[in-house]
Amino acid sequence: MDAEERRMHIVRMLSEEQNPVSAASLARSMQVSRQVIVGDIALLRAGGHDIIATARGYMAAARQQPPAGRYMGKIACRHNAADTEKELLAIVGLGGEALDVIVTHPLYGDMTGQLNLASRRDVEEFAAKIKNGQGKLLSELTDGVHLHTVACRDKAAFTAIVEELGRLNFLYRTE
Repeated sequence: MDAEERRMHIVRMLSEEQNPVSAASLARSMQVSRQVIVGDIALLRAGGHDIIATARGYMAAARQQPPAGRYMGKIACRHNAADTEKELLAIVGLGGEALDVIVTHPLYGDMTGQLNLASRRDVEEFAAKIKNGQGKLLSELTDGVHLHTVACRDKAAFTAIVEELGRLNFLYRTE
């Protein structure tokens, strides 16, 4: 398979998948290096394909939205980096999915990182990457202040998540 065929195969695979697909998984399936896949994704994005990168892999952007009938809301939080796993476990533990994290940077404006964390396992894998030094949290740029877009079954579930984050003292408040 030549490079163009490989890139079109990547587009097809991502459009058929409900969950993020890692570069390593794509590389294995096409018998190329992970770096080749990363380059292919960059070229596909530059060519107009709407592909997002999450902590767990790549997704077609259309898959980013929660299924119809789910409630979505934003929650403003503030805590230190050490409490990130606890915050995310509270969200998924009450049936929420942390879709993204948003910070407002003084130079660049809003910066969004795709999370798509829906289970305890997702959160534990994300936390392991942080602990292993594979990246820094966006909230470290803003003294811990950040927003999460959260999807859940209904507004009552969203309210329960907000209440739990408040109990944990993770909600951002101005004094």
